Amino acid sequence: MDEQVLTGGNSNAVVRVGETVRRPAGPWTPAVHSLLRALRAAGVHEVPEPLGFDEKGREVLFFLPGEVGNYPLPDWLWAPAILEGAGRLLRRVHDASAPLIDQDLVWRLPSHEPIEVICHNDVAPYNMTFISGRVAGLFDFDMASPGPRIWDLAYLAYRLAPLGEDAGIDTSDDERLARMDRLIDAYGMPFPRAEVLRTVAARLLDLATYTDGRIQETKNPDFAAHAAMYRRDAVRADVLALRA
Repeated sequence: MDEQVLTGGNSNAVVRVGETVRRPAGPWTPAVHSLLRALRAAGVHEVPEPLGFDEKGREVLFFLPGEVGNYPLPDWLWAPAILEGAGRLLRRVHDASAPLIDQDLVWRLPSHEPIEVICHNDVAPYNMTFISGRVAGLFDFDMASPGPRIWDLAYLAYRLAPLGEDAGIDTSDDERLARMDRLIDAYGMPFPRAEVLRTVAARLLDLATYTDGRIQETKNPDFAAHAAMYRRDAVRADVLALRA
């Protein structure tokens, strides 16, 4: 069957073949497939179903229908229903992943303490699908690893409050903080606003360091701009935490 390159991420090696997605596999892929199977067995059907590997050694996943939240971000992405749906879905993913934290699995990224769940580590609109203005799916679990719930929730707040300079939405800090509160409420655990913001800053500095490494690996100058933005946004999150 014909292969259709899927765009929007940092790789052109992800393709759609019929109703499946084919992606390069790595030593972490069996752990990711175990996670996806556990999530779906627990009723979280908004994640891809793993189907094994093809003749080229690529992992095979069922294709998730819907529109992906790629850049430039659409105006409908800022609707309250998106915030609430994303927060509820992340909570369900985390709850269903908890039984895997004690298993001897190889993950792509290091763990972060305290280990409570398996974090997706890149929960953002560009890794989500949407249908009729609602969150319909979450994909790209390649960077998953054990960590605290707030690690994922903070990054989702960074992308959906939004707290990043690349969001393309003109709104006040008070409005961003109110949106973050709504997301936390949807997740359903009483994380203090200041703690989430401090975790946003820590998460972005960690991401900037990781992105520095990607510059060396890929020689892609775009990654340098991304790393610099993450560091600027981390400073801003720390400032907001002082007034939270």
